[in-house]
Amino acid sequence: QVQLVESGGGSVQPGESLRLSCAASKSTLNVYRIGWFRQAPGKEREGVSCIVGGDDATYYLDSVKGRFRISRDNAKSTVYLQINSLKPEDTATYYCAAAHGYYCSALMSSYNYWGQGTQVTVSS
Repeated sequence: QVQLVESGGGSVQPGESLRLSCAASKSTLNVYRIGWFRQAPGKEREGVSCIVGGDDATYYLDSVKGRFRISRDNAKSTVYLQINSLKPEDTATYYCAAAHGYYCSALMSSYNYWGQGTQVTVSS
């Protein structure tokens, strides 16, 4: 069982940055894939990034490449999502998810454990 707690969301203006955190109850994160998903009002949840493996292989949704960066601090059992140049279309609830595995996936069905989400609102 893995418990995940997200934090770091907030209300910001376009162009600003946020760093989301996902704190995990497991200390051996390198054997888990950790994914970040987001769900905007009225839309389906989509996978935006993932990190996995001892070599920290990563995945990014095309629309966020160059602005989002995922990283992991195994000592803190925490995965981060740095979001730069925020846009109004980034407004959503952001969730982290985990599953034991050795490759990244953007599919919700590839994850067993979910956090409660953190809200990101981008508006001027």
